[in-house]
Amino acid sequence: MEIFLTKPLYPELAYFILRVAIGICLIIHGLGKLGMVGPTKGQSAKEVLDGFAGWLKSLNVPLPALSARMAMTSELLGGTLIALGLFTRVGAFFAFFTLLVAAFTGHKGGGYLITNEPPGNEYALNLALMVLFIFLFGPGAMALDPILF
Repeated sequence: MEIFLTKPLYPELAYFILRVAIGICLIIHGLGKLGMVGPTKGQSAKEVLDGFAGWLKSLNVPLPALSARMAMTSELLGGTLIALGLFTRVGAFFAFFTLLVAAFTGHKGGGYLITNEPPGNEYALNLALMVLFIFLFGPGAMALDPILF
């Protein structure tokens, strides 16, 4: 029954796993916008980003080409910082707002469930809330921030 008792290491280990998993998830989304993974794999980064910008334009997002590149950068850089626990709150800050835009603009009209047609904001909204948690909690002990700063 000792496995059910909280040891001092368990919360830090759990948070480390959460932080790294969310960071990797964001990185993969950013790589998708560069045509490196997912259904756009093999296309040039310019083609994929231009396609994403066109979709953002259809949603009336201002400055769609810049917004597409900002979303990709936020996911790649923010995800990397979160996963490493380096400038964790900076990475989480930018990722949070990118995910909110995705949840309430990209998935607008789909309701909550991602299984709806069109897909709802469930996934992006829950990621945003996890990134908000990371922002509020900070890097944790198993991160580069407490080692370097």
